[in-house]
Amino acid sequence: MDIPFEEGILSPDATEIRPEPPNSLDLNGSHPRRIKLTAPNINLSLDRSEGSVLSDDNLDTPDEIDINVDDLDTPDEADSFEYTGNEDQAAVRDVFQEESESIPEYTAEEERQDNRLWRTVVIGEQEQRIDMKVIEPYKKVISHGGYYGDGLNAIIVFAACFLPDSSRADYNYVMENLFLYVISTLELMVAEDYMIVYLNGATPRRKMPGFGWMKKCYQMIDRRLRKNLKSFIIVHPSWFIRTILAVTRPFISSKFSSKIQYVGTLTELSDLIPMEYVHIPESIVKLDVTLQKEKP
Repeated sequence: MDIPFEEGILSPDATEIRPEPPNSLDLNGSHPRRIKLTAPNINLSLDRSEGSVLSDDNLDTPDEIDINVDDLDTPDEADSFEYTGNEDQAAVRDVFQEESESIPEYTAEEERQDNRLWRTVVIGEQEQRIDMKVIEPYKKVISHGGYYGDGLNAIIVFAACFLPDSSRADYNYVMENLFLYVISTLELMVAEDYMIVYLNGATPRRKMPGFGWMKKCYQMIDRRLRKNLKSFIIVHPSWFIRTILAVTRPFISSKFSSKIQYVGTLTELSDLIPMEYVHIPESIVKLDVTLQKEKP
């Protein structure tokens, strides 16, 4: 049967006549139509037959993207990819090795010596550290002078002439550590009753301890030490030391004030305590001789 071209389109199986699809939508119609579109035939088989998506025709690579591997720069040839990591690591390793060789080894003996430069003590139930190196020249300021009477009644000698000069830039630091050393040494020396012999002679004004330092010493002395102190003897007292003690009276107990004694000469001191183990500095001995000659 002949079918005019204008009236319809022959379907692929030539068994059904379909009307020609409209080329525009009828926007004025009251009943919208549903349009059915016909998909093209695609062979989706996985073989390489003609028309398949895996055929050689479809897999051909365009000539425009052909890559010649021989023309590519490798990292060794390209300047922008030059890598010097191994050289840098070697340089760092050499520098580190040089620095390691320049640092002297910390021997066991040096470690022991370093530990001796610091002393840890407990004062007033608080742990304190003393810089033993900085107070090394001033350790003779306090010494043990033997015993008096019966038992373990200690004689503690304090020589003010061995105190640091106040012109030192680190004077406060030295005095702080020296203070801790004096207090901790006092606790070690004293077992029972004791007395303090304060050698004030031959001490220039610039070496005299200040009021605040002496007040702090008194306040930091343990209650046991305050109680067991039987006498505080000041040898060769100066006007300055008398003034200092007068100013401190409001801050010290009346019992402590009653224990203070002034002694003008070493001869008078020998009448009070045994002098066998009391170390008297040479400068004080010379001063005492001079004062004896000046007496009328």
